[in-house]
Amino acid sequence: MSGWQAKRFWTEVTVEPSGGGYRVRLDGRMVRTPAKAELILPTQALAGAVAGEWQAVGKTVDPRRMPATRAANAAIDKVAPQFAEVAGLIAAYGASDLLCYRAEAPSELVRAQAAAWDPLLDWSEVALGARMVTTCGIVPIAQPEDSLSRLAARVSDMTSFHLTALHDLVGLTGSLILGLAATSGEFGLEDLWALSRFDEDWQSAQWGQDEESSRIAEEKRNDFLHAGHFWKLLTPEDQ
Repeated sequence: MSGWQAKRFWTEVTVEPSGGGYRVRLDGRMVRTPAKAELILPTQALAGAVAGEWQAVGKTVDPRRMPATRAANAAIDKVAPQFAEVAGLIAAYGASDLLCYRAEAPSELVRAQAAAWDPLLDWSEVALGARMVTTCGIVPIAQPEDSLSRLAARVSDMTSFHLTALHDLVGLTGSLILGLAATSGEFGLEDLWALSRFDEDWQSAQWGQDEESSRIAEEKRNDFLHAGHFWKLLTPEDQ
């Protein structure tokens, strides 16, 4: 038995200002979230992207093809009601950041990791005021408390929409530093994704690629790029 799918009923998609933000209408009907909240979007750019996804709908609505709408729904229905919990989960990545755990061998990989990841840790110390320490192996290492506090404060100072984007940027890479770097505008998203996949790509170069693993990695890459694009759509038009 096939699942129920919402069918397209509208012809015109419009965007209008609303309460300091923007809303999308389908033939005059306001778009709402799955929880029936008003879908009020913080920037005209995001509203335009959401409107474009609704305009591109064919005969039936496929949420998988509507990443901006999905993320906006999550920001309102899921992140906003439990903001502190979500912020805490994201900030916790700082204590076990991917970039801080290095291989013990072979020496070629050890050197390559340092060359790839050390510049991001240097950036963290300068740009975020968060000095991070590294270790070899997987035994947990304590990070400086003041660094973790600064990172947590940066995370909690975000809006629910920004936190939604950061949630995916961090969760998909396993690194709070890479996630924050993706929001800074100082690094290319593709470059940051490649850094998050450094170990896997190294192993693939040595032993070959697994087709299923490659497929999953590509899906995660696309999700990472969508999250980075969603963040950019949150930048006010006058900045």
